[in-house]
Amino acid sequence: MTAIVETKQLTRRYGATLALDSLDLEIPAGAVYGFIGPNGAGKTTTMRILTTLLLPSSGQAWVAGHSVIGDVQAVRRAVGFMPDFFGVYENMRSWEYLEFFAAAYKVAPERRARMIDDLLELVGLSEKRDTDVMGLSRGMKQRLSLARTMVHDPALLILDEPASGLDPRARVELRELLKELQALGKTIMISSHILTELAEVCTHIGIIEHGRLLASGDVKTIMGSMRPHRVFEVHLLSDLDAAANLVRGLSGVLDVRTFPDALPPMLHIDHDGDDRSVSAMLAHLVAGGAAVVHFAGQHSDLEDIFLQVTDQAALESATNVAPR
Repeated sequence: MTAIVETKQLTRRYGATLALDSLDLEIPAGAVYGFIGPNGAGKTTTMRILTTLLLPSSGQAWVAGHSVIGDVQAVRRAVGFMPDFFGVYENMRSWEYLEFFAAAYKVAPERRARMIDDLLELVGLSEKRDTDVMGLSRGMKQRLSLARTMVHDPALLILDEPASGLDPRARVELRELLKELQALGKTIMISSHILTELAEVCTHIGIIEHGRLLASGDVKTIMGSMRPHRVFEVHLLSDLDAAANLVRGLSGVLDVRTFPDALPPMLHIDHDGDDRSVSAMLAHLVAGGAAVVHFAGQHSDLEDIFLQVTDQAALESATNVAPR
């Protein structure tokens, strides 16, 4: 898959502070790329470099094949940027706000009216077309700002903490809008330190901390690498120890743990076999007299992955510290 964003040894210093540390990053075209990290990890710095608003101290970055240093105007034509804090203007209606930015991007006047109507419909603000921008709710302003990033039809949308300050309903609406934009062929890079905001929409993730990219790739591959085997949760109405003994030693079973205080009592079975061997394991339990009332594989979420990656990085860093 072709990369729409690529960085090589991208570094940014603010005085003595190293904000980005030799960042090598690739984002494939068509992806929804979740850029995950705590506050101060380097997410906004990366995004500002990719949008040509900040120069790197060293290294290079390309967007849609254009250098962010040597081909600034081409990069700006390819990118729509929604910063974490953005301004709206007083005494300006929603359609005028989009008209202003369309003119700034030199969108042909004869195209603007239809384009503005289409964007307002896309973000669910058609009924607010003539509403003063300052009278919109926080969530509506976020959606209007997202529409503004698309007035020049960019291939890449870079969204810095777009759900910040939104209520739960507005966050759901934003997630649905992001899915629709992906369906339209847009590549989306979205940052957040709230991992649950990204779990449902991302196809790819990158985890950054202290300016270093700790992991990057498609969600399925990263989750598989963090948990190479699967954990199955089995709730039982029959004897727990007897059920545990039934599965110990079966093909694919790595470990069996009992939780007698759970209601109902529960087994956790670590298993590295294929689906056929999982099915055989369940059949063996039932045939052996286990009264199974629930059988399901546990799934890692982004919080699990983030904690595993950052904990591993912290351990490696501590191990590599030279003794005094």
